Amino acid sequence: MGEAVPLGEITEQHFDAAFGLNTRGTLFTVQKALPLFNDGGSIFMTGSVASVKGFPGYGVYAASKAALRSFARTWLNELKGRNIRVNVLSPGPIATPMQDQVLTEEAKRMFESLIPRGKMGRPEEIAAVALFLASDESSFVNGVELSVDGGFSAI
Repeated sequence: MGEAVPLGEITEQHFDAAFGLNTRGTLFTVQKALPLFNDGGSIFMTGSVASVKGFPGYGVYAASKAALRSFARTWLNELKGRNIRVNVLSPGPIATPMQDQVLTEEAKRMFESLIPRGKMGRPEEIAAVALFLASDESSFVNGVELSVDGGFSAI
């Protein structure tokens, strides 16, 4: 989730880094790739449930991910003539090697307590949803932010 910086301590460098990677990077990557997309294709961006949960210290990160939802809703209108779908896949807490490096055991237990099933998601669970969004099986899914978080953002 990036570096935690509370309001009052946010620097321009912190803001520029988060928005540069998550928002600006996404915009210009999609724009550059757009000529390569087939009509009827699918674009999906990686959001984060942090954009709807309000974690203290992560306001800049959350805002940079929330911008992707706006991109999706705007771009689906701009690309409707090509029938290109645009969605956001927003993972919740996922057990990854990187998570082992940045979270203490106490922090992991805290996150798990907020997930209805009581344990972190697995990368394979995110991959399954990514495959769905990329496939024709999701042909009527457009302009949504799909939270893949085990109910973490719902409660």
